[in-house]
Amino acid sequence: MTDAPFPLEASPALAQRAIADEFAFFSDWSERYQYLIDLGRKLPAFPDELKTEANRLHGCQSMVWIVPSGDAERLEFAAASDSAIVSGLIYLALRVYSGRSAREILETDASYIGDIGLAKHLSPTRSNGLAALLAFIKDQAQRAAA
Repeated sequence: MTDAPFPLEASPALAQRAIADEFAFFSDWSERYQYLIDLGRKLPAFPDELKTEANRLHGCQSMVWIVPSGDAERLEFAAASDSAIVSGLIYLALRVYSGRSAREILETDASYIGDIGLAKHLSPTRSNGLAALLAFIKDQAQRAAA
């Protein structure tokens, strides 16, 4: 998992600002969904041998697999989904949180979700899955910090 593209920005706050700026460029949600799909295609390849029940994120209707690595100084997450839109949601979460310290992760609320209007435009099952993803990331940070 050494080819992780994250972090792209110097801080979680800058990542969230960049996400908000990018989504503000699009005038409607059909364009934003297409952008999410395009972002999901940028996720690094996720090895099939890691697509196991042990790495599966429960709470998502789609199949999602996530593998954490690192320590309190730098936590990285590799993840994949069988859903194009969910892959885009994963990309956004990893852009904010992957490659950060446990402290940064724990101190960062996912404000980009509200900033770009995502919460209002996701189905309940996708919202639940996104919440499960963010909870998993925070839990891993909490464990690393302990």
